[in-house]
Amino acid sequence: MTHPLPSPAQPLKIGTRGSPLALWQAHEVRRCLGVAFGLPDEAFEIVVIKVTGDQILDKPLKEIGGKGLFTREIEEALIEGAIDIAVHSMKDMPTVQPEGLVLDCYLPREDVRDGFVSPGVASLADLPQGAVVGSSSLRRRAQLALRRPDLRLVEFRGNVQTRMRKLEEGVAVATFLAMAGLNRLGMAHVARAAIAPEEMLPAVAQGAIGVERRVSDQRVEWMLSAIHDRDTGVRLAAERGMLARLDGSCETPIAGLAVIEEDVLWLRGEILRPDGSESITGARRGGLSDAAAMGRDLAEELLGRAPAGFFSWR
Repeated sequence: MTHPLPSPAQPLKIGTRGSPLALWQAHEVRRCLGVAFGLPDEAFEIVVIKVTGDQILDKPLKEIGGKGLFTREIEEALIEGAIDIAVHSMKDMPTVQPEGLVLDCYLPREDVRDGFVSPGVASLADLPQGAVVGSSSLRRRAQLALRRPDLRLVEFRGNVQTRMRKLEEGVAVATFLAMAGLNRLGMAHVARAAIAPEEMLPAVAQGAIGVERRVSDQRVEWMLSAIHDRDTGVRLAAERGMLARLDGSCETPIAGLAVIEEDVLWLRGEILRPDGSESITGARRGGLSDAAAMGRDLAEELLGRAPAGFFSWR
């Protein structure tokens, strides 16, 4: 079944946050759809929507509402019909979508690793005793505190450009940025080194772009199916299945990564105490069709090994 395609007179409206990285992602979705259907850029309209998470930069996410702060206003616009699709960084996405919306389109995943960023220090191992390191991620902060309890960790929020400016101003000697974002912005050189997942397991869904739509919009469903990357979908089904069972939010340090090796899915997961005093890790291997179930099963194991109050702040 075919549907009428967007046109310059009736463009498909793509909703996004307004940061340089978010705009890059929205333009990439536009490019992919344009190539898939032979459409000019003018057949699409990029609609920038201000979200709460981008406007309140002086408080930790756990104090102002967590991951939904980066998606709520965009999803409201999608429900109301002000936009036709919404483009998201999947590591920012809650595991449950509002009624009437669905996430089932993912672009090919980028580099999943964290990048070590510092004007004067070559690597994580070279950080001097007691160095000040900036990060807004509870996962990164807990992982750092576990490995380097001597470090002084400070809040560090904002887009890539804001964080780089804070480093230049001496707020911290180092920070961490997702290599995927740096690569997409043509700023890979900013990272002194990419940190292997074996050293620092990344955030669930890091490096993945998702496109959200209305369940009832059959035309958009048909169009998005043409650009969906199956392997990324399988990997995220495992990671987000684990996250959903762990009740992941910006208040719980959780890491996870699924990779496909031939026809086998390998999922690793980690939960940490918020102060970094303890980490529990696990893994699963299985068939690609079992991705979501594998994620839930691994989460059950991790929860079963965690003592009471594991996620509580001391």
